[in-house]
Amino acid sequence: MTATEPIGTPIPADVPQPAPGATPPRTPLIARAAAELVGTAALVAVVVGSGIQATKLTQDVALQLLANSTATVFGLGVLIALLGPVSGAHFNPAVTLAEWWTARRGGAGVNARELAVYVPSQIAGAIAGAILADAMFGEPLVKWSTHDRSAGNLLLGEVVATAGLILLIFGLARTDRLRFAPVAIASYIGAAYWFTSSTSFANPAVTIGRAFTDTFAGIAPASVPGFIAMQLVGAMVGLALVAVIFMRGTTDNGTPSA
Repeated sequence: MTATEPIGTPIPADVPQPAPGATPPRTPLIARAAAELVGTAALVAVVVGSGIQATKLTQDVALQLLANSTATVFGLGVLIALLGPVSGAHFNPAVTLAEWWTARRGGAGVNARELAVYVPSQIAGAIAGAILADAMFGEPLVKWSTHDRSAGNLLLGEVVATAGLILLIFGLARTDRLRFAPVAIASYIGAAYWFTSSTSFANPAVTIGRAFTDTFAGIAPASVPGFIAMQLVGAMVGLALVAVIFMRGTTDNGTPSA
């Protein structure tokens, strides 16, 4: 997602313009890494903090989940809108890995160096976000979660949640509709909170971060490897669905269409 000139603003004739299809200048990698770290930290702080707040206000589990999911929808939408133009607003190693995979196969995305910077930044941000949320609500800064999430049906939920997320993101990219990403992605995650058995973590970094808090949104460390494995499987399923559903057509002479 790149910024565009305001409608109606004339462009001086003597200002050099990029060639059609040229790659626009990219934000420095350190700025993108900072955006991924801060964005992931803020996302986890929203998820964990709203979960703590919900449990303080009501004992009704349905209302707790409603509060948690609503806060996540609004928080995620704002973060994507704010940081998307800087780093792409991945906040998710599964998304970054999927972009790297498509880039190495000739598509747009991050390279190996950027992958090596993005993923640690996301994980560090997720841990920091969980600790920050605990600090804001007077909880122990680090207390391993005891919320076991190892059941097979929950693992299946993570495959479905992550596959749907990857399908959505890359489907928007294939159809040139990434301008809708803040609303579309936040809406999907909000819905997936309710239609998946796992409440849609769909994010390895967030999964790791949520192990550091023994609160409503936590996940036991022993459950983390299974969740991450299923999220990676879901990412592969999502990319396969993108390849089939958004298959590029060909012109009459057999060349790929635009």
